[in-house]
Amino acid sequence: MEVLKIATAGSVDDGKSTLIGRLLYDTQSLTSDKIEAIDRSSRKKGLDYLDFSLATDGLVAEREQGITIDVAHIYFSTKKKSYIIADTPGHVEYTRNMVTGASTSQASIILIDARKGVIEQTYRHFFINNLLRVKEVIVAVNKMDLVNYSEDVFNEIVDDFRKLQEKSDFKEQKLTFIPVSALWGENIAEKSTAMSWYNGDTVLEHLENIKAEDFQEEAQARFAVQTVIRPKTEDYHDFRGYAGKISGNSLKVGDEVTVLPSLTTSKIKEIFFFDKKFQEAPAGSSVTITLEDDINVARGNTLVKSSEVPQQAKSLNATVCWMDGKPLVPGTKYVLQHNTNGILAKIDKIEGHISTNFGGISEASSLGLNEIGQVSIKLSKPIFADNFEENKANGRFILIDTQTNTTAGVGFIR
Repeated sequence: MEVLKIATAGSVDDGKSTLIGRLLYDTQSLTSDKIEAIDRSSRKKGLDYLDFSLATDGLVAEREQGITIDVAHIYFSTKKKSYIIADTPGHVEYTRNMVTGASTSQASIILIDARKGVIEQTYRHFFINNLLRVKEVIVAVNKMDLVNYSEDVFNEIVDDFRKLQEKSDFKEQKLTFIPVSALWGENIAEKSTAMSWYNGDTVLEHLENIKAEDFQEEAQARFAVQTVIRPKTEDYHDFRGYAGKISGNSLKVGDEVTVLPSLTTSKIKEIFFFDKKFQEAPAGSSVTITLEDDINVARGNTLVKSSEVPQQAKSLNATVCWMDGKPLVPGTKYVLQHNTNGILAKIDKIEGHISTNFGGISEASSLGLNEIGQVSIKLSKPIFADNFEENKANGRFILIDTQTNTTAGVGFIR
């Protein structure tokens, strides 16, 4: 079954958790005991309706404050496809959580409170979706019931958001505007009778109609080796396979491949998915590959088609989102984790701080927690990488603090 990965974003109290909870309820994805628990909690709070935000906010602090703090991954299915929703916090303090939650998403839902319209945090949410090159964005104008389901209010918000879109440098992005009331289920899974002026799809209908091929990158194939498989059993005594995940494009039996960084070549002999053989495997497949020649391949190596070898680089220019309480300053050393390959790296220069309200780049001597900036990095040894724009999987990395071993930042190669 097709799987669609979605990220959500919205300012505090815009109703993001309620929208997700309503989606779960309307698709019969909540168990009866979960619904009973929501009912009890809602009545305890003095509400005469089901508070669907309780279906997603799992942390005690989230339930107490009525906000989302950490990223939660929520799973549900319809007859047509399966969904993974990254419920990300919208507050500026948790920008890093939103970046990590949206980094693997194919589509995004940005919520706007109909009473407030496009605000500063909307700029930030849209900016991050542009930074991560999310192609499909649904702008859900929520709480339409609190503005008397006004078409004029909705159209004004659409116009304001269109002006924001003009500031974007990512022109392949598709925007869809849907007026909703998550609390009452208006235009979530079922058409609203209160907004007869709206003729478009509901949120669920739009998600159901999104096609997987819309997200296929026209990128070059990359296969980062995660582990070498040597069973040493009677039946597979001489078996040597390389397990990993294909990104960018498909690989097939007979393709001539080059091993990076050694630059040795061979041809793909077999492609396995568990115990089954395939002639071709598409991007996104986790498979085991065998080669015709017995050459040295190890974890951290990458297989690419010999006609598509990426550029070798010992320095990088990248956009970095900083996730550590200790600021990023020039001269600091980190481990740069690029796919399965870890390299010692030094921050050479901070070129500038990027405003998340599309205000451009300003000079900066450091990057603090949740800040985004352009950085140049020197590596202890070369890597074979792509620009993030050209190949998402091979164009991103994380920076790991050498002392604490924590993820200090995430970067996108320019």
